[in-house]
Amino acid sequence: MIKPQTIQIFLPDGSPTSIKEAEITNRLVKAILFPRSKISEVAKRDQVNFTGVYFLFGTSEDGGKPLVYIGEGEECFRRIKSHNRKKDFWSHAVIITTKTDEFTKTDGKFLEHYCLEKAIAVGRYSIANDTGSKKPSLSESRTYDLLDTFETLKLLLATLGYPIFEEKRKAKSFKEVFHCKGKNAAASGELTEDGLVVYQGGVCNLKETPTAGNWITGMRSKLREEGVLKEENGVLVFQTDHIFNSPSAAAGTILARRANGWKEWKDNSGKTLDELKRK
Repeated sequence: MIKPQTIQIFLPDGSPTSIKEAEITNRLVKAILFPRSKISEVAKRDQVNFTGVYFLFGTSEDGGKPLVYIGEGEECFRRIKSHNRKKDFWSHAVIITTKTDEFTKTDGKFLEHYCLEKAIAVGRYSIANDTGSKKPSLSESRTYDLLDTFETLKLLLATLGYPIFEEKRKAKSFKEVFHCKGKNAAASGELTEDGLVVYQGGVCNLKETPTAGNWITGMRSKLREEGVLKEENGVLVFQTDHIFNSPSAAAGTILARRANGWKEWKDNSGKTLDELKRK
């Protein structure tokens, strides 16, 4: 259930693009975000050496989904220093720990396992881990404590700009559903804070028009490679909900041509996104 929250963000060096420490003031869990370029500076923060779970965020070379590596460690920063030598993709890291170093090694392993499981289920990010994670044995009471911790770290990560565990569709009592239709195409979706979510089952034209351009062709090709789009009976079908960063990217994918998504997406009465959201 969504409820109001107060989150405190501290900037140790005063820069909004540098190291950030985030916490809900009445909770023990703390998140420390730092750019890779600040790895020497963040080493001076005691809490980066605490036991916890960490996330390495980056982008793929082909412009597909953003990448994340999820790990755990009794000394998180020591593990991240190793990744700094061996992994190229990441640009930012977030360490989740407690203010008083209360996590055990088993706690970290549980959070790593649960976070990997949830990140795969939500599907916002591609997972950069080479292997999975084994779920450790925990008492029932401790399991529920850590599930509560997960809700806190989920909120802190999203606040810091990494909504890795946020569901693509927003649970609302009233949803504005829009539709995009073409020759053989028909898809529905909703406008969210992240962009336009096209619902699973949406249908796209199979072949791009000659003037579609490299942007549309490349985007559709990547979605096919990732399994988001699959050819079925002469059309492409969305196999899962997918977030596009703009209505035009979504419309172009569905119609297989250049498209102004603000004009192509319409509600049940035929009003466009442009009419409803920009005028």
